[in-house]
Amino acid sequence: MSTPQPIPPYPRSYYVATARELHTAPPLEGEVACDVCVVGGGFTGIATALHLAERGYKVVVLEAQRVGWGASGRNGGQLSGGQRVDPESMEKIVGKDRARLLWELGEESKALVKQRIARHGIACDLKPGIIHAGIKPSHAKEMQDHARSLRDDYGYQHIRALSREELRELVACDGYHGGALDTDAGHLHPLNYVLGLARAARQAGAAIHEMSPALEIVRRDGKPAVRTAAGRVSAGFLVLACNGHLDKLAPPITSTIMPINNFVIATEPLGETRARTLIANDAAVADSKYVIDYYRFSADHRLLFGGGESYRMNYPRDIAGLVRKCMLRVFPQLADVAVDYAWGGKVAITMNRLPAFGRLEKDVFYAQGFSGQGVALTTLAGKVIAEAIAGQAERFDVFAEIPTPRFPGGALLRWPSLVVGMLYYSLRDKL
Repeated sequence: MSTPQPIPPYPRSYYVATARELHTAPPLEGEVACDVCVVGGGFTGIATALHLAERGYKVVVLEAQRVGWGASGRNGGQLSGGQRVDPESMEKIVGKDRARLLWELGEESKALVKQRIARHGIACDLKPGIIHAGIKPSHAKEMQDHARSLRDDYGYQHIRALSREELRELVACDGYHGGALDTDAGHLHPLNYVLGLARAARQAGAAIHEMSPALEIVRRDGKPAVRTAAGRVSAGFLVLACNGHLDKLAPPITSTIMPINNFVIATEPLGETRARTLIANDAAVADSKYVIDYYRFSADHRLLFGGGESYRMNYPRDIAGLVRKCMLRVFPQLADVAVDYAWGGKVAITMNRLPAFGRLEKDVFYAQGFSGQGVALTTLAGKVIAEAIAGQAERFDVFAEIPTPRFPGGALLRWPSLVVGMLYYSLRDKL
């Protein structure tokens, strides 16, 4: 019998320090057969396992590290509806009718997250509201026009335009020129959310194995199988839910996404009174820079601030110093405030910033490239993948039919191409 390997702790972050439902799952050992094997224990993989298990499927999840180890447990926690790009831009890509359907699916994804939180009693500090802030007058006007268009053309009554003065009353920053407030969007503790989903998935019958990296996809008797260091899973269907950690597991889809590093800090607790002087309505905020600043307050009144630019594959040595500079450009009044936590993670983007769904074969599904919109869309991805496996693929195909261009240079040279692009747009942000 092999000696059990120790389960490593999560990398240090505010989310890990305040996690409520950490659960150690055993690595896979030996041969296992199931209806569906899911590779990836983040939002997408766990949501897929949950929806399938509720339908009665025998599901096995393989996670290379720990549940929520990647972007699912490290992101900014902003819960947005719609898609990553506005409906007008979507219309140019997929046409007006399909753009409206994608918008509606995005709204369903936001509602589904809220429903899952309520249904499973997930304590993840869900709060309402996202403020979109324009760093230039032209950006503010675009946001204001977009808010009016959503109200008038899409019937979305939860968003309103904000003048410069109205935005300044909500956010204590003089650098914004106006924007919009979406009161049906929100923000949450992402690691606690995915851990809550994992608990629900286990209760529904799904088996989750941590520290079980998928090394190879093979076929046995015409069906997909996944090999790990200590075992093998044979399944009727395979779901790849690896996102920014896909690596070389599935070369045909590697170059459709670009994993990029994102960084977040958490300050010391500021107290509720001081927190409300900075963000009056306790909403999350996202600005209009290409390399965006995004921030919000935690349940214990720490400012969680995401931002910073890094053009290396590895993390910078001083994440706290990098992001603190961004924070002080927005809130110079926080110069006296200490940073208690700093961490990074990988988010996968696509060329057109719309998610990439598809099939590698009739029995191998994937969903990836959520481009910063994954807190909501991943839960819906799990639902529509489960529908497709059950034989109802219409909604999955709405996503699968979105054109997904590959990054220039393919998997090998896409990073240098992105660096050039980000440098260009970063310069435009500063001008």
